[in-house]
Amino acid sequence: MIYVCSPYRGDIDANVAFAKRCCLEVINSGELPFAPHLYFTQFLNDDIPDERAWGIKYGLQILSLCSAIWVFGDKITEGMQAEIDYAEQHGIKVIFQ
Repeated sequence: MIYVCSPYRGDIDANVAFAKRCCLEVINSGELPFAPHLYFTQFLNDDIPDERAWGIKYGLQILSLCSAIWVFGDKITEGMQAEIDYAEQHGIKVIFQ
């Protein structure tokens, strides 16, 4: 399973569309994608601090089950950096796409 790391906040519509394309890229590589910002935002509100914290917490738990994190996009957001740092601290391969 590949953890998809891409921006969410800001232009949410454009960032969600981008994340979907990233997931397709992972699938086209023969891997299983997991994009926490596409999944958790279906039932957690990213604008509510506690719910955002839950999404980050549980996303990192799933990251610990992944073989790699693929980082997409030209800009690394605060949330993305936290995911990259977690992966590096836990020996999970970080691949910049």
